Amino acid sequence: MPLIETASTISPYWLPNGHFQSIYPALFRKVNGVKYNRERIVTPDEDFLDLDWSYGNDAGSGRLVILSHGLEGNSTRQYMLGMVKVLNQHGFDCLAWNFRGCGGEMNKTARFYHSGATEDLDLVVKHAFEKNKYSSIHLLGFSLGGNLTLKYLGESGARINACIKSALVFSVPMDLKACSLAIIQPENRVYMHRFLRSLRPKVNEKAVHFPERINIADQKHVRTLYDFDHIFTAPLHGFNSADHYYEQCSSQFFIKDIAIPTMVINAKNDPIVPYQSLPLTELKAHSNVHLLATNDGGHCGFRPAEVADGCYWSEKRAVEFLVRET
Repeated sequence: MPLIETASTISPYWLPNGHFQSIYPALFRKVNGVKYNRERIVTPDEDFLDLDWSYGNDAGSGRLVILSHGLEGNSTRQYMLGMVKVLNQHGFDCLAWNFRGCGGEMNKTARFYHSGATEDLDLVVKHAFEKNKYSSIHLLGFSLGGNLTLKYLGESGARINACIKSALVFSVPMDLKACSLAIIQPENRVYMHRFLRSLRPKVNEKAVHFPERINIADQKHVRTLYDFDHIFTAPLHGFNSADHYYEQCSSQFFIKDIAIPTMVINAKNDPIVPYQSLPLTELKAHSNVHLLATNDGGHCGFRPAEVADGCYWSEKRAVEFLVRET
């Protein structure tokens, strides 16, 4: 499909760049009215995943959207709640699942979640279908969850469950190494330190229960997210190094096999995902994957200049796409 680059401006004048457009919604947006029903499912390795269900206004519509959050996010982040609320209003049931260790309680195994852990997403998809026999399932992901979604679609290829009709992802780090190096840059370190402040206590807690797998003294070597992935993420999940992890899990290496209608929405001023890191040549030539590149919006931001009914630009685009692909 052809690459579409929007010429219009999304953000208000008082959010003048990608940093403001990323940070303001994360800190100040409040979304009310979403009611979750939590369900816990057991994984094959005797761990658990917490699933948060929210049902649409059109009871029995048979339409479900499965939402995957970003790094150190969860089902209650503003970008998740905002999307769930709008989708519910348009008749979609939503399943916002929490990655291992992200649902408010530490998971049981030594492993965490990571950018390529598609076995967990596959389990969620199968469970949702078997539980309610949805006729139409759509996948939606933000940032890390977007990379996970694209990798899952590529791995599934033409064999994907026929009930999965489409996918939509925002602010996707399709080249994990490029994004890991970008976040090291001085202007982006505020994001990196925020992620590390959340990840470090989890490692400390894990080290108490799995001292043979995690050496808490290694924390002193972690200065960047790249260090964290090299010292903790990679070995805990069976990779040789951070580079090996990035090579095996970057969705840019899987998109060629995606067989269902898929839209990727990334802002050119995303401070965490450099626009030039996207596989533009492959995306332009793809028959199923459509890249919408906006001039502004930041990382998982997309706050419009005028917020009608509390709805963000990204949420309007999602409704348009998902209704069309149902």
